[in-house]
Amino acid sequence: MSLFRHIEVAPPDAIFNVTTAYNNDTSPEKCNLGVGAYRDEDGSPWVLPVVRSVETAMAADESLNHEYLAIDGLKTYSSAASRLLVGETSSALTEERICGVQSISGTGALRLAADFVHRHLPSYQTVLVSDPTWANHRSIFLASGFTDIQTYPYFYPPTRGLDFQGMIHGLKEAPPSVVVLHMCAHNPTGVDPNPEQWEEICEVVRAKGHFTIFDCAYQGFVTGDPDVDARPLRLFIEKGLELMAAQSFSKNFGLYNERAGNLTIVCRAREQAVAVRSQLKLVVRPMYSNPPNHGCRIVATVLLNKAYDAEWRANLKTMTDRICQMRSQLYSKLQALETPGKWDHILEQRGMFTYTGLNAKQVDLMQEKYHIYMLRTGRINMCGLTPRNIDHVAKAIDNAVRSSTELNGRL
Repeated sequence: MSLFRHIEVAPPDAIFNVTTAYNNDTSPEKCNLGVGAYRDEDGSPWVLPVVRSVETAMAADESLNHEYLAIDGLKTYSSAASRLLVGETSSALTEERICGVQSISGTGALRLAADFVHRHLPSYQTVLVSDPTWANHRSIFLASGFTDIQTYPYFYPPTRGLDFQGMIHGLKEAPPSVVVLHMCAHNPTGVDPNPEQWEEICEVVRAKGHFTIFDCAYQGFVTGDPDVDARPLRLFIEKGLELMAAQSFSKNFGLYNERAGNLTIVCRAREQAVAVRSQLKLVVRPMYSNPPNHGCRIVATVLLNKAYDAEWRANLKTMTDRICQMRSQLYSKLQALETPGKWDHILEQRGMFTYTGLNAKQVDLMQEKYHIYMLRTGRINMCGLTPRNIDHVAKAIDNAVRSSTELNGRL
């Protein structure tokens, strides 16, 4: 009799399940708006030209090898990644009270942060995540040993915007907690606080003694300028807060399967940063020993070379401009169709994702009738829209809204 007889089949991951269903669909009209990856206007994955150039140069460089990296990764990479995040003139850099540890993409950075906080900051027993948030946040903190994971109000369905007062109230009422904040391009809603709201959020976090972990998966994907998109995190540093930040270069470098991430930690003094780095190595060593090289070396090469860095920023602007164009075109087409409801939120939300307001039954109808795939929350990836499919998607949304028996003012 098998030792594994009691093991049950786990439910599939919602996002990857959407992609599987899409791949199995043979319709020529099929459209995948669920995948969280950039697509060009032909609907194809886009390898950034600067990444191609660097990979070509790396392949020809006979001085490179496949030796193990250090436990905390490639130093030139992690320092460049942290500098990109906090800014060249940050006091955290000049005072050497910052450290960066290479991670297995942003997911791995969050897991390192969660494990470290659970082990070394035991006064923080509660974790606060936005409602809604990236589905993996809860799983990561549960896996790290946290049991009290709560939400703070964030998305306001009537306007499909930010429930700012609800958010502030939730942060004020909570005990001192680990607060997970999305630095920009909130996933899944695309709703970000404005600069004045960030000021108030920062003040409440400081006053309540919360500890912030920023999820920085989309730096540069809102404005096309990584420095502008990093302003919320830099504000917290300017106000004297200690924090952790989980970085990913999957989106802004297109290095999805290279798993290039970084955990940046801002402390009050240099000696604390040194101690934190040493303890993070003790988290990494039994987990995966040391990180991979290829993706992080690409990022380091780009960020440390002025010409490559300028080309990367131009590539990044190309991606964000296309996202903005798709937002504008989808909004215009829904307006032309006189689709019931207000659709301003398509223009107001930011980054890769839009929380459309479509309900689960409407999403199901779009999949069954129009072969359009998205999460049942109504979240769509704007990069999945192309000049070739945008009319099809707009007409499908229009039909789903008009056909819904649950309209009742929701759309």
